[in-house]
Amino acid sequence: MTEHPLTHLDATGEARMVDVTGKSPTTRAATAAGLVRCSPDVVALLRDGTVPKGDVLAVARIAGIQAAKKTPDLLPLAHVIGVHGVVVDLEIVDQGVTISATVRTADRTGVEMEALTCVAVAGLAVIDMIKGVDRTAHLSDVRLLAKEGGRSGTWRRDE
Repeated sequence: MTEHPLTHLDATGEARMVDVTGKSPTTRAATAAGLVRCSPDVVALLRDGTVPKGDVLAVARIAGIQAAKKTPDLLPLAHVIGVHGVVVDLEIVDQGVTISATVRTADRTGVEMEALTCVAVAGLAVIDMIKGVDRTAHLSDVRLLAKEGGRSGTWRRDE
């Protein structure tokens, strides 16, 4: 049976989990980012710390960290790996809230999906905290910015 060019598919096109047991653990990291777009009125509430539900950024940071650790529970072909470090940065900007997350491990496979999941769930937590005052809030531009380690080495998005 020949290997399919997409590693999560076998030669017949069926989904499979990639076997990483033969790989050696190495240090790996991935950084992702996204933006929660919201109204100027909500941006003012965020800057003043007066959102009715409480500390939006603290809740979103914890939600993102938890999401990074729970990625294999959400994505069926993701490996259970040791998530050894997660940094979630949130910043209030004129358009809403920017989110950046870096996830690190010393394991057999990368943490790109963990970083992306972290950003997505942190963004959803922001929306959950502000939806009562802005029904138009939405998550956009979730993307991988960089990854380090593993067989493919370092990659950085050109922006």
